[in-house]
Amino acid sequence: MQQPHIVLTIFLALYLAQALFSLWLERLNLRHMERFGNGVPPCFEGMLDASKLSKITAYTRAKTRLGMLSDLTAQGILLLLILSGFMTALGNRLFSHEVHGILAGLLFFTIPGFLLFLAELPFDYYHTFVIEEAFGFNRTTLRTWIGDHLKSGLVSLCLFTAILSATLAVVQSSPTRWWLWAFAIVSGIQIVLVLLYPVVLAPLFNRFVPLQDMELSEKIGALMQRNGIQVKKILQMDAGRRSRHTNAYFTGLGKTKQIVLYDTLLEAHSRDEILSVLAHEVGHYKEKHVPKQLLFFELSLLAGFYLTYRIMEWPAVYAAFGFESSQTYAGLFLVGIAWQKAGFFLQPFYTGLSRHFERQADLFAARFLRTPDPLMAALKRMGLENLSNLAPHPLYVRFHYSHPPLVERITFLDTAGRSSGAGKTGSTVERKH
Repeated sequence: MQQPHIVLTIFLALYLAQALFSLWLERLNLRHMERFGNGVPPCFEGMLDASKLSKITAYTRAKTRLGMLSDLTAQGILLLLILSGFMTALGNRLFSHEVHGILAGLLFFTIPGFLLFLAELPFDYYHTFVIEEAFGFNRTTLRTWIGDHLKSGLVSLCLFTAILSATLAVVQSSPTRWWLWAFAIVSGIQIVLVLLYPVVLAPLFNRFVPLQDMELSEKIGALMQRNGIQVKKILQMDAGRRSRHTNAYFTGLGKTKQIVLYDTLLEAHSRDEILSVLAHEVGHYKEKHVPKQLLFFELSLLAGFYLTYRIMEWPAVYAAFGFESSQTYAGLFLVGIAWQKAGFFLQPFYTGLSRHFERQADLFAARFLRTPDPLMAALKRMGLENLSNLAPHPLYVRFHYSHPPLVERITFLDTAGRSSGAGKTGSTVERKH
C-alpha cells in the first residue's frame, strides 16, 4: 500500500474511531443514569424526591440526545467537506490563483468554519428555547441570543485571524523553527486574553456591578486578606438575564484579578454557602493549581506544535487528500483535525488532574471554614438547581468531568473533610435569608 493511502487510512480510522467512541460513551452514560439514577443518594435524603429525580433524568436525556445529534451533524459535515474534495478544490484553487499565503490560509479555515457555525445554530436555538425553556432555565430573548452569537462570532473570528495569521507568517519566515515561534505566540496571546477577559471581553456579554450585599462583600474581603490575596473587585453579574443556572468564579491576573458572583447564586444561596464556594476558589489559588495546569497545557502545546511541524514535512499528508502541493494551511488544517481526534483519547489525563485539584480545593475550604457543611450544602443546592446528573458512568466521568461527580464529591467532603480536622463547628457567618 502506498504512503498516501496509508495516511488516508490512518486519518479516517482515527476520525471515525473518535466519533463513534464519543457517541457510544454518551449512550453508555445515558443508560447508566436510567439504570442507577432512580434511587435517592443517602447524602440527598430529605432534599430529593421521585419527581425531582425524574426531572433530572429527563433533562439529562434531552441534553444528551441533542448533543449527540449536533455532534454527529458537525462530524458528518466536516468529513464530507474533506472526502468530497471540497477542501482539496478550495486549497488548489487558492494556490493556482496565487492568493497570498496568509489570506489563502484564512479563507481555507474560515469557509468550513463558517459552514459549521451555521450548522450549529439550529441545535443551539433548540437547546436554549426548547430544552432550557421546558425545564425552567431559559430567561434569554431571541434578540439577546442573536446578539450573543454575533458578538461571540466576531470575537472568535478576530482571535482566530490573529493566531492563524501569526502562525502562517512564522512558517514562511522560519521554516525549520516556526513551531517554536508559533508556541511562543499562542502562549503570549493566551496570557493577554486572561488579562483582558475581565475588563474587555466579559463586559461585551454581561453587566458587572460591585457586589450589593455589603456584609457579604466584607466577609469575602476578609477571606481574601487572610489568605494574602489582593482582589481588585468583587462583582455580581447579571447571569439571570439569560439563565437560572448558578455559578461563581475568579478571573484575571494581577491588577485585573476579580471575583464574579452570578446574581442567581446570590438569590438562591446563603452567605455561608457563597463564602464556602469562594473558599474553594481560594484553595485553587493557595495550591497553585492554575500555574500547574498552565504548565501542563504549555508542555502539551509545545509538544503538539513540534509534532505538527514534523508531520507537515511529510509530502504523503498532502498527496493523500489530493492537494497539488505542500500547502502550509492545508497541512495545519488536516493535522489540526487529527490532533483534535487524538486529543479526545488523551482527555482522561487532563480531567483526572483537574478532579484531583478540585478535591484539594474542597479540602482547603473545609479546613479554612473549620467545617465542610456550608460547601456540602452549596454543592447540593447547586446540583439540584442545575439538575445535575447524580449517576454518571465512571468511564464517562474519566473523559468529560473536570470536577468529581456530585455524590462522590459530597461523600468525600463528609469523610475526608471531617477527618482532616474540619468538624461541625457551626456556620462561619449568619444566613442571608
